[in-house]
Amino acid sequence: MKAIDFSQERYRRIRERFEGWWNGTNRTPIIGASIRERAPQGREPTVPYLSQATVDLETPVDKILDSIEYELSQYEFYGDAFPFYNMDAFGPGLLAAFLGAKLDNSTGRVWFHRQEEVAPENLHFQLKEDNPWLQRVISIYKGANERFEGLVRFGMPDLGGILDVLSTFYPGEELLLLLYDDPENVKRLSNELCEVWHKAYDLIAKAARFDQFGYTDWSGIYSTKPSYVIQCDFSYMIGNDMFREFAEPGLRYQCKKLDRTIYHLDGINELQHLDTLLAIEDLNAIQWVPGEGQKPVDEWPEVYRKIADAGKGMQFLCWGMDKFAGMIEKIGNAGKFLYQYNYCAYPAESKATVLKCLKKLGVEK
Repeated sequence: MKAIDFSQERYRRIRERFEGWWNGTNRTPIIGASIRERAPQGREPTVPYLSQATVDLETPVDKILDSIEYELSQYEFYGDAFPFYNMDAFGPGLLAAFLGAKLDNSTGRVWFHRQEEVAPENLHFQLKEDNPWLQRVISIYKGANERFEGLVRFGMPDLGGILDVLSTFYPGEELLLLLYDDPENVKRLSNELCEVWHKAYDLIAKAARFDQFGYTDWSGIYSTKPSYVIQCDFSYMIGNDMFREFAEPGLRYQCKKLDRTIYHLDGINELQHLDTLLAIEDLNAIQWVPGEGQKPVDEWPEVYRKIADAGKGMQFLCWGMDKFAGMIEKIGNAGKFLYQYNYCAYPAESKATVLKCLKKLGVEK
């Protein structure tokens, strides 16, 4: 019995299904499920499964891959699911570490902190390919290619939004004040970050051989062309006028630079920017997250209806296939929906329920 129960033949169907979602030609939603129902293969790993609490610069890559293979060997993949490892273990906004910020995971979660205060007029962003964190993630992709030969898709790390990364170097209220006090340097630094963001993306994509195996990121969405979940969490704190002045140009640049993009709409205060985002022709889809303390994601049909009416795709981020099915019944446009999956596996005892839901949604098991 091979360690991971999947094949390149099955990837042919995965490619067709996801291409249909990107192109808007699917009649059924993208939805898959990984179910933990196999006995683990091989020896139990000697290092923990890679997470924000365990990322470092020293653990041998082969040991990291042992733990990932051991975990995935226990899964069966149904519907549109495929073997996937989420490289968001290195934290949200990893580009900051590539640019010299300190990566701190001492609390069990990754945070980034500037090493020193630099006045905006004196700060310039340049990506050095010998950066230890950049080389660390590249070494994992290269090791994964040798081990799995494309059978396991490793997502692009969470590089972060342009203004989100900038806020690492000007934290708290500093960046908000700079929008008023020094807008030209904010725009210059944002442009520099756009350039180094895409340089980092290209370096990682090359190491991961995404052009051969397919592109994916922390969302788990598969694409045959360069794709990414772009974002601007910082925009939660600014009005739409400032969003259009400081954030929209970079987002439009990324939508042009990448073949396919999804926007991570995070929190109710970002809803004020939705019309601006929907007007970006090159943006393919929206991923809506209401945020802590708000109504659950399945209680926002008006948001999904607006996105669907604009002709965009939607990723539904909610743990509950029944809620997903309910939203489709309310909105229609089933082929434009994609369900959160690949984040974690269902327990074996839920298999009958999961497969019943897949059948109801018209997705092959």
